[in-house]
Amino acid sequence: MSGVAPFAAYRASSTPLLPDPPAHWSDEPVWTMFSRTARKGYPDETLLSVYRDHGVVPKASRDDNFNRASEDLSAYQLVEPGDLAVNKMKAWQGSLSISRLRGIVSPAYFVYAAHHRHEDRYLHHLLRATPLVAAYRTLSTGVRIGQWDLDPQAFSRMKLPMPPRDEQRAIADYLDCETAQIDTLIAKQEELIARLRERQYSTWARSYQRTLESAPTVALRRLVSSIVDGPFGSSLTSSHYSDTGARVIRLGNIGINEFRTDDITYIPLDYFAQLKAHEALPGDVVVAGLGDERMPLGRAAVVPDLGPAIVKADCYRLRPDTSTLSTYLAWVLSAPQTREQFALLARGSTRSRLNTSVVLEAKVPVPTLAQQREIVLTSDQQQSKIDALIGKAERFIALAKERRAALITAAVTGQLDVTAA
Repeated sequence: MSGVAPFAAYRASSTPLLPDPPAHWSDEPVWTMFSRTARKGYPDETLLSVYRDHGVVPKASRDDNFNRASEDLSAYQLVEPGDLAVNKMKAWQGSLSISRLRGIVSPAYFVYAAHHRHEDRYLHHLLRATPLVAAYRTLSTGVRIGQWDLDPQAFSRMKLPMPPRDEQRAIADYLDCETAQIDTLIAKQEELIARLRERQYSTWARSYQRTLESAPTVALRRLVSSIVDGPFGSSLTSSHYSDTGARVIRLGNIGINEFRTDDITYIPLDYFAQLKAHEALPGDVVVAGLGDERMPLGRAAVVPDLGPAIVKADCYRLRPDTSTLSTYLAWVLSAPQTREQFALLARGSTRSRLNTSVVLEAKVPVPTLAQQREIVLTSDQQQSKIDALIGKAERFIALAKERRAALITAAVTGQLDVTAA
């Protein structure tokens, strides 16, 4: 995109647009307020990260950032309060922020030094407004979504709606207050979800302990008629046949007795046939052999009745013998105590990895078939109640975030006149 890029230029696209601002507001390009900089050689400064929901924060303050910092921080870039920090690969998701902190960020970030007299807090809300984030997507290029980079020249030419300074301050004051209230509600729901998941975990662990005390314990190899580890990839694919090829449903986030569908694609039938040795059938149990804090090692699920499936690398397909129900095998493998066994025996520095011998030597309790059915049924009933509460809290959070985003967009575009309140 050449020349100055006001938001009118995006009207031909499918992205949401900023509505026309009030007539007395100005229209200023980013380059008049910020200039790109790269201040390096500050390895002792605090390591910072940019989050969509939180802005610029100390990296150590979050436990959900799994990107490892380099051992040599001399190439990391200094960020001063008032600077604009942009994660260029995730700008299209809203990962940019006016910083209130001094520290260093990844060399892969864009850092912009401020040379304006506008209200930082207003700019912070404006630059992260939903229509702006949608516009960044039109200015990002790359082969695939995970590798999209924001075009810094096009970004610098973008024109932003700027009210007078007193209105900027009023808008910022209003949004700081309103979003803080919404964020507090969201945080309470997130705390509730964490407590509910802890309850799930402890309930599962107690049930496992009762089973352990009343049933014989054997090595997993005694319960399976065959085990297969996959040839490549990192997930299970379940296929339906069609005239155009094998319909592949990529399934991830393995949980007890279920898979969540991520996306659908197609592979040729002849290619599927080459992997026939790794086929998993409905009723087989798949165990994740690779995990981290986000995706627990050893999570397991029963292959659903969706037709033939392929076990891919870092997953194991277990076919239980007649002494074990598939649903019970998935339940006992996903139990906290079994996962603890896997964690102790796994290898790997950044991600834990199981091997076949470790999987087969895991010790698990094996009650009678009737008892297995009762255990799984009772567990499903307990878990489903908690899942319903978690789902309700997650829906509340989603609606609250939508409300927050709409409020910010209305205020920073002048559609909501906060000065009249």
